[in-house]
Amino acid sequence: MTGLDDGHRHTGVTVPGHADTTWAQELLDHLRPAGRDVARVVDWLGATVDAAVSLRDENGTLLAGAPAPLDETLVTDIVTGRLASASWEGDGRHLRMIRVELPPPAAAGVLAVARTGPFDRRAADIVTHTAAALELLLRAQRTAATGHRLARATSDLRLAILQLLMVEDTSAARRVAAGLWPGLLDTDTACVYVVESSPADRDRLAEACIEATREQSLVVRCPAVDAHVIVVTPRDSAGADLRALCHRRRDTFLGGSARQSLAHTAAAYGQAVSALAVARFRPDKTAVYAERTHPERLMDPAALGAWTTRLLRPLDTLAHHTRAELLATTRLGLEFTAVSAAKVLGVSRNTVRARMERVENLLGADFSDLAVRAAVHLALNTEACLTEDRHPAAGPARLADLLTGPALRTWAHGLLARLDTDGRDLRGSLRAWIAAGGNAERAAQLLGVHAQTVREHVRGAEPVLERRLLAAGSDLYEVVLAHLVTGALGPPGLHADPHPSR
Repeated sequence: MTGLDDGHRHTGVTVPGHADTTWAQELLDHLRPAGRDVARVVDWLGATVDAAVSLRDENGTLLAGAPAPLDETLVTDIVTGRLASASWEGDGRHLRMIRVELPPPAAAGVLAVARTGPFDRRAADIVTHTAAALELLLRAQRTAATGHRLARATSDLRLAILQLLMVEDTSAARRVAAGLWPGLLDTDTACVYVVESSPADRDRLAEACIEATREQSLVVRCPAVDAHVIVVTPRDSAGADLRALCHRRRDTFLGGSARQSLAHTAAAYGQAVSALAVARFRPDKTAVYAERTHPERLMDPAALGAWTTRLLRPLDTLAHHTRAELLATTRLGLEFTAVSAAKVLGVSRNTVRARMERVENLLGADFSDLAVRAAVHLALNTEACLTEDRHPAAGPARLADLLTGPALRTWAHGLLARLDTDGRDLRGSLRAWIAAGGNAERAAQLLGVHAQTVREHVRGAEPVLERRLLAAGSDLYEVVLAHLVTGALGPPGLHADPHPSR
């Protein structure tokens, strides 16, 4: 049995003066990034020196290899540093034990190598150098694990800030952000961008967005869509930076919102997703919400504000934070599925549905009706643009009055006229599908065709209209409003918006 360090241990892996150094190259290969695995190194050592190998910590927990009977007194002496290594021979077995430093909070471990033949110089060198290599690997794993935990914590913090913004809790969002990103949210307004690539490329895309915006934007991996990265930025130049990023990367698309109040981040997010749908059809792969004519921009602002205020008045009796929470949840719930909205907000889908049902009851609305959804969506987006001190002038307070303007009628007829350029009856299928609440089976019964035909027609209308229809959201609600303007659909049933008497 030997005592303190025997002088053969080094941090390198080459053995000058020895002809057989093949093992050194093999051990070096295990230190390369693609091959760093403690268990594989232990297995390699066993095969190379024809031995049974185990690596355990000071508590006897096996870290790699196969369990082996050891003299616990020797193990204690090695772990505590009284001995650096020990050798033992007996019962037809040759055993060598070496101290291996472990990352905190562990103190040290023992590498035990047992073989039937004695340890010659080659075997002793391999064992000694492998012990050093294991220390390097364990230290690297600890560093990498710490880095991964830090990156994960930072990512979770970014998501938490976004979720606070989504429910209009800007004060809490600023407090959370101030610790790591001072000044990031010291602004009243911001733009939201959604960058799309493949799910497999999303992590690299997020890092590229952080770099492109010079770490002066809130960059979040979207919790609802695996291919999306959300960017909230107060910087005017961020849009150009992200466009340049998309131009450099294949199959990457960008949708951006109009500048919005921080409290209306949820509305801006919906705008960015809507613009992203347009970006997929554009050669430069980018689009901004303000670049497209939207129906609310063609309505009388005072009348639209008055109607919005009247429609949403039942929510004014709620506490401010409750009202903001319900509005933000409903806005996202109308824009996406309940599951996606729940992921974005960090709540359960049942919570999303319960909040939306409460809004339905307060407004006297039925969200299974696409026309109702489109009307409430219009009101919520308008409310997001109204300043707190703005009181809309008195005027027409019915949706039907808002839909009669000549500019709006021209827009609606022009939009739906695109459907007539296709040889299929896209217009008829789309109208029936909307009237049936987006249900292809019910629409097919109304039309006397197969449900798959309806689905194909609706899907075929998407590139013609440059709008997503099968996924609920701003694009679909614009098309629904166009049908209401042209009279292809009857007015929605809203308790606060009665039909004109006949």
